[in-house]
Amino acid sequence: MRREDADLWGRANREGFGTVGELEQALVTVRDRIARHQRENIGEQDTKAALIVPVLRALGWDVEDLEDVKLEYRRRLSDNPVDYALFLLRAPRLFIEAKALGAHLDDGKWASQILAYATVAGVEWVALTDGNAWRIYNSHAAVPVEQKLFRVVHIADPDEHAEETLRLLSKAQMADHLIDDLWKSDFVDRQVRDALQHLFGPEPDPSLVRIVRAKTPALTPAEVRKSLGRLRTTFDFPVVAVPAKRIEHQPEPRPTHPRPEEAVTEPKATGSGTPWHGVSLADVIAAGLIRMPFDIEHRYRGVELRARIEGPDRIVFAGEAYDSLSTAGGVARKSVAGPFPGRDIPQTNGWTFWEYRRPDESLHQLDSLRRAVHDGKVINLASGRRPA
Repeated sequence: MRREDADLWGRANREGFGTVGELEQALVTVRDRIARHQRENIGEQDTKAALIVPVLRALGWDVEDLEDVKLEYRRRLSDNPVDYALFLLRAPRLFIEAKALGAHLDDGKWASQILAYATVAGVEWVALTDGNAWRIYNSHAAVPVEQKLFRVVHIADPDEHAEETLRLLSKAQMADHLIDDLWKSDFVDRQVRDALQHLFGPEPDPSLVRIVRAKTPALTPAEVRKSLGRLRTTFDFPVVAVPAKRIEHQPEPRPTHPRPEEAVTEPKATGSGTPWHGVSLADVIAAGLIRMPFDIEHRYRGVELRARIEGPDRIVFAGEAYDSLSTAGGVARKSVAGPFPGRDIPQTNGWTFWEYRRPDESLHQLDSLRRAVHDGKVINLASGRRPA
């Protein structure tokens, strides 16, 4: 690697991403602007300036530095321009095609055009956005266009936690190739989920019938088929959150497990970038912070949603039991918003979606309990004592 290239690479890792707070604040600003202007039919240029550029800056891209970002980029003079080409080590790493706020991004022609050009230009990652919706594609995937779609988020919907997906497009994360690793696991999960849904479809796969029949010799094949036909199945592949490059502040660990009614500050970030990510619902229950049944709730798009935790892998919503907070949260969102493109159940972080009430009637994220368990463990382990 040439010295100047090494210097660029080091700069990408040192300067490629601001604090978590910068991105969150940018999204708050953009969300407010969307609310104020979504009925005004603002044009593409205003959409870029007011909604897209603030996000790119918060993700560590210098839109005024031609080594970072080129506007109206053409690989050849005869090509149609791409709105934004984002560069690492002098090579385009990400294309962003912008449309006016409110444009129908699900119109296949937009994705087909930009993906075709990205393929020719050798650029793997493409984002199509109207400043609110961000649709991220892998142009190199050897699948039909509709299956190249990786993730979709809407900044205007705070419950979608757009920051967790958009962080994948930060300069530092693109340099680290995290999005490539997540695409591989997500692509495998899709194929496995499709295979499972085929096995457990309205007409159960004969091989599945034979497997179940071998485990239940007292039943006839017809009885097994009818039973499988009545079965409701949900296959939940939790979406991996994106770790932040820097965390602004980590609180001092607590010496004991507080009760839910005791003060626990809400976490600033969640996901695999937080130290309490590995704490499970079973851990929270074992610590005595939840006594079942435990009521949880969330107000989503003006609708009050309520569920109940009845066990570490039993969360009941609308009379149906689910094995995770995230699945229950996704089903709850779908019950209000309807189907989400590309997913049977919308990706949802159940820990930050669901809330509980303390005795003073104040609402707090369930994630604050998970954090409290973690903080207590840190102190006990540091002092050489086991948790009580």
